[in-house]
Amino acid sequence: MIQFNCDYTRSAVPEVLEALCNAKSQYAGYGEDEMTNDAARIIRRLTGDESVAVHFLLGGTQTNSTLIAAALRSYQSVVAAETGHINVHETGAVEALGHKVTVIQTENGKLSAEAVDEFLTANEKDPNIEHVVQPAMVYISNPTEMGTLYSLKELTALAEVCRRHEVMLYMDGARLGYGLAADENDLTLSDINRLTDAFYLGGTKCGTLFGEALVIKNPMLKRDFRYIMKQRGALLAKGFLLGVQFETMFRGDSMEDTLYFRYARHAIGEANKIREALKSEGVPMLIDSPTNQLFPMFTDEKLRNLQEQFVFDIWSPTLVRIATDWSTRSEDTEKLIKTIRK
Repeated sequence: MIQFNCDYTRSAVPEVLEALCNAKSQYAGYGEDEMTNDAARIIRRLTGDESVAVHFLLGGTQTNSTLIAAALRSYQSVVAAETGHINVHETGAVEALGHKVTVIQTENGKLSAEAVDEFLTANEKDPNIEHVVQPAMVYISNPTEMGTLYSLKELTALAEVCRRHEVMLYMDGARLGYGLAADENDLTLSDINRLTDAFYLGGTKCGTLFGEALVIKNPMLKRDFRYIMKQRGALLAKGFLLGVQFETMFRGDSMEDTLYFRYARHAIGEANKIREALKSEGVPMLIDSPTNQLFPMFTDEKLRNLQEQFVFDIWSPTLVRIATDWSTRSEDTEKLIKTIRK
C-alpha cells in the first residue's frame, strides 16, 4: 500500500540521518552543546533578528502547551479557530494545564482580523467581564489544519488587532516548511518574526526524526522559559540530538538554500501534480488548499477503488485528506494520478 495519509510516517531526510551517525560520541547535556547553539544561531540569522530566543522541543503538542502555559495566567484563555490543532487534535493538552481554549468559527481554518477584533471587543464590553476567562493570546497555525495559508496582508492585519487589544499572537508552525515553499506564499521568516510574539519551525512533519524549533520574540515570554520547559518535560537531556538535526536542516545562506525549504518544495511539487489531476477529472474539493494537504471528495466507488492501492486520511465517508511530504516519490504520485484518471 502507498501512503498518502499524513506527512510524519517516514523517518528523516538522509542528510539528517547521516549527520546523526557522524556526530561525535559526547556532547554537553540539555541543549547546551555547540551543535544546538549553532542551530539556534543559524535560525536567528534566517529570521533577521539576533535578539530572539530559540528553543528546541520534541513535538508540536508539547511546544504548544509549554508556550501557552508560559504565556498565560491562571484566569486567561487562548483564542483559536474551531478547527485549530490545540482545539481538536491535542487531547485537551492546553485545558489540562488549566487554560481554556476559546474558539471562533471559520470557513477556511483561518482567523480573520475582523472576527478576532469583534470577539475581543465583545469581551471587553461584557458587563460580566470579571466572571469569564480573559483572552490573552491568539493562536493560529500556518498552514492551517485545512491546508490554507495566511498572506502577509492577513497576518499584518491580525497582528495589528492583537496589539491594539494587548493580546499575544502565536503561530503554530508544524507544517511551516510546506507553507513557506507553497507557490502562493508571500510570507518570509522575517515577516513572521516581526508580526508574532512567538512561532515555531516544525521539524517532525518536515524532514527531521522529531523536534520543533520555537522562536520567541516577546521579552516577557523569554524570561525563565527553560524553567517552564523543564517543568513540562520538554528539556531533553540529550538535547544535542535536536541540535544536530536542525543545524543540518537549516544550514544555508538563505531559507531557499536550506534542506528544510528544498525538501518542502519537493512535497509542494508533488501535491501540485495531484491537485491538477483532481481538477482535470472534475473531482470536487472541500477547500482550495495550496499546500501539501488536499481534500478531495470522491464517490463511494472511486474511493473503494483507490483504497485498494493507497492509504488516505478519511475525514468522512467520501472526504479524504491526501498529504504529500518531503519523502513522496514521484513514481507513487504518478501511480495515484493514473489510478484517479481510470
